[in-house]
Amino acid sequence: MIATVLAITCAVVTVAGILVRPWRTAEWMWALGGAAAVVMLRLVSLPDAVRAVLSGANVYLFLTGILGLAELARRQGIFDWLAARALRAGGGSQHRLFALLFGVGVVVTAILCNDTTAVVLTSAVAAALHRAGLRALPYLYACALVAGAASFVLPMSNPANLVIFGSQLPALWPWLLAFFLPAIAAIAITYLMLMAQFRVHLSAPYDHGPPPARLSRSACVAAWSISIVALGIVAVNAA
Repeated sequence: MIATVLAITCAVVTVAGILVRPWRTAEWMWALGGAAAVVMLRLVSLPDAVRAVLSGANVYLFLTGILGLAELARRQGIFDWLAARALRAGGGSQHRLFALLFGVGVVVTAILCNDTTAVVLTSAVAAALHRAGLRALPYLYACALVAGAASFVLPMSNPANLVIFGSQLPALWPWLLAFFLPAIAAIAITYLMLMAQFRVHLSAPYDHGPPPARLSRSACVAAWSISIVALGIVAVNAA
């Protein structure tokens, strides 16, 4: 009974610290502190804790690679360019712009995982909308929710897929047979619900402004490199 209470207390304090971040502390400090607390309180033995950490090596390496690619794309301005291209392609219609940015979110989530959409693409979209003088709230909701809705399109669309399935992660074709249609349904329902919620806010036209600048040579190289890596990941999953 005491062990259960201590475990629940550690979990609650850790999650609260991550959410509230008192004294501007980083999230990882609370996660690491919570893990250290359960070991010090002997709720989990040190060998078991070490084995649990090592068992997640596949996920850590995957996230490191994917977030590294996302950071490369961000530094090269690829996400900013995508958002600017969507603004231009919207042609002054916010409904069309919303659909375009939602579609970009689906592709980014499917290929570069939902964390990339939630963290990197969202900031690029917010900056582009600010420059265009548009209300960002509907589009930020779209980025946040499509990151969840599209996270089962492919096995690598969500790192949680790797955690849940572990060594039993299905290959690409069995995965698509099981999850592709439900993922498409989740994406469609999310889109329709967001459009219904924000239809009034999206009714006003906007000035799409001048065409975005062309990507630099280094940005093009980065974009092709990311595309090749993404295709490689899909090919490995298909094998």
